[in-house]
Amino acid sequence: MRTTLSLDDELAQGLMLATGQKTPVAAIRQALQEYLQQARKQEVLALRGQVDIEDRWRELRQAELAE
Repeated sequence: MRTTLSLDDELAQGLMLATGQKTPVAAIRQALQEYLQQARKQEVLALRGQVDIEDRWRELRQAELAE
């Protein structure tokens, strides 16, 4: 998807410095990817204590090895 953005030059330069990217497009792409990764982590962390996960990995591994 193509999108046209109007950014302050200082903001674009700062983002390029922070990400180590050589172009504004690459810097924005990296920043968005990192933002989405952080947002997904926060969603998972918000589930902490709300999901009951059975700790049966040893039992499942033994069943796999027995096959």
